[in-house]
Amino acid sequence: MVRGAGAEVEGPLTRAERKERTRQALLDAALRLSAEHTLAAVSLRHITREVGIVPTAFYRHFESVEQLGLELVDASFASLRAMIRAVRAGDPAIDAIVRNSVEVLVEHVHAQRPHFQFIARERFGGLTPVREAIGHQLQLFERELATDLARLPTMDTWSSDDLHVLANLIVHAMVATVEQLLATPDNRRDLEQEIMRTARRQLQMIIVGAANWGAR
Repeated sequence: MVRGAGAEVEGPLTRAERKERTRQALLDAALRLSAEHTLAAVSLRHITREVGIVPTAFYRHFESVEQLGLELVDASFASLRAMIRAVRAGDPAIDAIVRNSVEVLVEHVHAQRPHFQFIARERFGGLTPVREAIGHQLQLFERELATDLARLPTMDTWSSDDLHVLANLIVHAMVATVEQLLATPDNRRDLEQEIMRTARRQLQMIIVGAANWGAR
């Protein structure tokens, strides 16, 4: 039995199901082992020992620890980008976008805290390909946000450069919010609420400043 794959499933598993469970167990093990250090400090042997497979079996699932790290980055960002994109869909008011974006962000940090802790550790250290992948994901956030901002009536005449600068400010504010949330103990909901209020104010100030910039 694979130790990191979660609860047992009744009935026999197909070969594809066993492979997928082992693959997920390797991802989960890497998250656990990199909880205190960067992924660069975690060896392939440590990961496979945690899962209960021989080191050579690792290569049936990933080409390297670096590739495993890239998969963790994708898993961390994919659903968050989709949820934030949904918040901006339907042409909602800017205040609703700010409020709902902060709520979605906090909800996602709670749901995938180990993933966000992994991103926070790897963002400025660790394996270069993983660090570059995180930077690329943040750039995708900015590009998607700049595209959506261009559809707003008050910003439809903005230059592409100005839209990307505004998107960059918003994304960096959200990254700072995530880092504050990760540093807050789970039992301090009062601090979390204060972080959320501050995040909303920051985003609103950025939007207000952007409106004045556009009217210059």
